[in-house]
Parts: sequence; structure tokens; C-alpha cells
Amino acid sequence: MIIGSHVSFSKKEQLLGSVKECVSYGANTFMFYTGAPQNTVRMPIDINLRDEAFSLMKENGIDSKNVIVHAPYIVNLANEKNFLFSISFLRDELKRVEELGFDKVVLHPGSHVGIGSDKAIENIVYCLNKVLVDTNVKILIETMAGKGTEVGINFSEIKRIIDGVNNKNLIGVCLDTCHIHDAGYDVSDFDDVLTEFDNIIGLDKLLCIHINDSKNVIGAHKDRHENIGYGHIGFDNMINIIYNERVKDVPKILETPYVKDEKDSYPPYKFEIEMIKDKKFNSNLYDDIIKFYK
Repeated sequence: MIIGSHVSFSKKEQLLGSVKECVSYGANTFMFYTGAPQNTVRMPIDINLRDEAFSLMKENGIDSKNVIVHAPYIVNLANEKNFLFSISFLRDELKRVEELGFDKVVLHPGSHVGIGSDKAIENIVYCLNKVLVDTNVKILIETMAGKGTEVGINFSEIKRIIDGVNNKNLIGVCLDTCHIHDAGYDVSDFDDVLTEFDNIIGLDKLLCIHINDSKNVIGAHKDRHENIGYGHIGFDNMINIIYNERVKDVPKILETPYVKDEKDSYPPYKFEIEMIKDKKFNSNLYDDIIKFYK
């Protein structure tokens, strides 16, 4: 099982810190942003820290091909208003990913902000064809929940984006369990969902799965992640998704909420990964996490 979580990428330790955090959770992969997801500030890559990180990855059996980078939220390829910025920034981000030694970037397809999904898909395709040149990094379009004017809220919309991309070898999909549940897909029969995905897009394009429970009922279009087993998808369904043989070689990444007390918030990933490996629900998850980090 290839499983990990979102981890930090700090100024002090950069990728080395990311790998240390991954290892501390008992994970064998991870996902990170190369800078803050809400702005364009990016620190130079420290090659020495990168090399140390790769040594630590090797020691702990972490394959760089399973590591995922997430593009920042501020990139919106769906609306012309930000075309020049989005294309330029995303090109630079792919160069950073290559410099760090990875080859997969998850990207939210964007929001059309009133121009409609058809025009938005045209825009996304245009931008991707400008970006996916002179690079070996794959962009994985993330499935979205349908909040606001989001694009990519069903497999057919994502298929239309893929169809328009010239370099098919550099385009894939990241399936988010919370997002597709909130978009209206019934993940209680995940095999049916995978069959539909395969018929429309092709399972060979499924290169990452974000593992998140949902705070909302199916079809709510709200995109609010919940800890594993504490949401409307439920623990058994999450386990069936994670252990499905058809996606056994696909990296699975937790993006579940931090657990809060009156003073601080704490990452749940070590404990959620333990639950997943044991296939046993922990009804005291929140208390156990707070006790551990205090």
C-alpha cells in the first residue's frame, strides 16, 4: 500500500523536513506545496537539503515516483482574467518540481467565475498546452466537488480537458474521495465508480487518490474534508477504497483536518495511517492525537 499525507515544506529544512515529517507518520509517500498555496512567494531550492532528503527517502523506502506536489490554489486556468499570470507561474512551478526531483503535480482545474464551463474548459486546455512543453512533469487534474463555479466536477468534464491536451503523456487525474462524494458519486460501491472512470477516462490516467472523508451528505457540492471514518463516507467505505486491488499501485494521500483543542491543532496522519493499516476504526482518535502531541 502506497499511503501518506500532506506535509509541510518549511524555509529551514525544505524537502528534508518534509521527508522527516512523512517518516514520523509511518508513511511511505507524501504530498507538499513548494511554497504557500495562497501566494506566489517561493524560496530558492536548497540542493544540499534536497540531496539529504533523497538519502533519507532511500533509507525509508520512499519512491520519488510516488511523491506528489500540489500546485497552489491561486492558479486558475479557467478564466482569462489570470491567463498570463497562471501560465507563467505554473511553468515556473513545474521547473521547481523538476529541480526537486519529482514528476507529478496535482492541479485544481479552476473556476469559470461566470463564463460557463464550456468556455472554461477551452481556457484550461489552452493554458495546459502552453505549460506542458519542455517539461517531464505530469499535471494531474483533480476531481472537484462542484462548489461555486468549479470546473472538473464530473469525469466527463475532466475527459474533455484531457482530450484537448496535446501531450497526453503529461496529463493525468487525481481523484479526491471527498470531492467525488460531494459531487454526487456513490463511493460505497467504489468498483462501480472505478468502472465509470475507466469507461470515460481510463484507469491508466488515475495517478493519485486524495483520501478524505466528508462532512457533508452525498451531492452536497460543499467540499469539506473530514477525518477518516468520522464523516458521511464512513470507515468501512474508506477502507474498501484504499484497499481496492484496481488502484493498489496508485499513491494515496490524506488531506484530513487537523485535530484542535482549546490551545492548538495537531496533525492526525500518524493515527489515521495506523487505523488504515490495522483496518480498525479508532473511536478515540481525537483524544489519542491530543494526548500524543501534548
